[in-house]
Amino acid sequence: MYFFCKKTCVILVICMLCTTFFTGCSKSEDKISRSDFYFDTVITVTLYDKDYREFLEGCFSLADTYEQYFSATRKDSDISKINDAQGEAVEVHKETIELIEKGLYYSEISQGGFDITIGNLSSLWDFQSENPKIPDKESIQKAISTIGYENVVISGNTVSLKNPDAHIDLGGIAKGYIADKMKEYLQDNGVTEGIINLGGNVLCLGEKADKTPYCIGVQKPFDAEGTALFTVDVKDMTVVTSGIYERYFTLNGTLYHHILNPADGYPYDNHLQSVTIICKNSVDGDGLSTVCFALGLDKGMELINSLPDTEAVFVTEDNTPYFSHGMGSEIPYELVY
Repeated sequence: MYFFCKKTCVILVICMLCTTFFTGCSKSEDKISRSDFYFDTVITVTLYDKDYREFLEGCFSLADTYEQYFSATRKDSDISKINDAQGEAVEVHKETIELIEKGLYYSEISQGGFDITIGNLSSLWDFQSENPKIPDKESIQKAISTIGYENVVISGNTVSLKNPDAHIDLGGIAKGYIADKMKEYLQDNGVTEGIINLGGNVLCLGEKADKTPYCIGVQKPFDAEGTALFTVDVKDMTVVTSGIYERYFTLNGTLYHHILNPADGYPYDNHLQSVTIICKNSVDGDGLSTVCFALGLDKGMELINSLPDTEAVFVTEDNTPYFSHGMGSEIPYELVY
């Protein structure tokens, strides 16, 4: 389905169930697109020149490579090797080091509200089960005892865990990092126009052929039709949303979502439904969207307003959007509802 903003441009709606659609201003016969399933989500790359087919395929080769590095469920991945090493140092790829370092940075600035050693806790919660259940308190407390980003030790090209029971999970930032690497690969090969969409991480390459920005729509939380709540106009930027409607279940009238609080082991309950970050690099958008969700509206907005070239939209439980200082001036937006 397509959605049109009042400017008559076609917009891409970021749908947290990974149903995303978009067009550019190039001729439709020149557009090439491919979708596939990686990182537990559907990813789509669209380019606007049919001669770039090999580079489109190259993006998915990158996706395959990085899934082998970063997946916490593949036994042969770098992350699984670290988690299974019982505290011993493990030699890993330089990209794994880069991503872990980025994860540690966001773990630190959030004071552990976002923590890449949340693996034991996140594995307790199954938001895709047909019969979901709340983990028992004893299991949650045991998992919490292993969380602590200070346990991660990087030495050269090796990684170890001071707590041998700790488990790294890079799911909160891996998609953003991979989107950035895809963009870098495309630019290195002369591609100047396109959209990379990794299940809610949308990265716009350059600007459209007519020199106008991409018009990106962000979904109204829990809207069954995927209706946009607001749109933003961006050039060569990323739009990343973390929301409680991505993965969740309802039990006995209570909604349980996938953004977990490392402090108590349960989903954050801070009256937010989503946080959208608009910035240059998708890995930063990924990290900041989760960090700001963890911090809540006031502290999260304070953080965003202190950062250069970074804007945000917080949506509260009544679907009210709150905009950072540069929204409307640095980043044009329009409310849809």
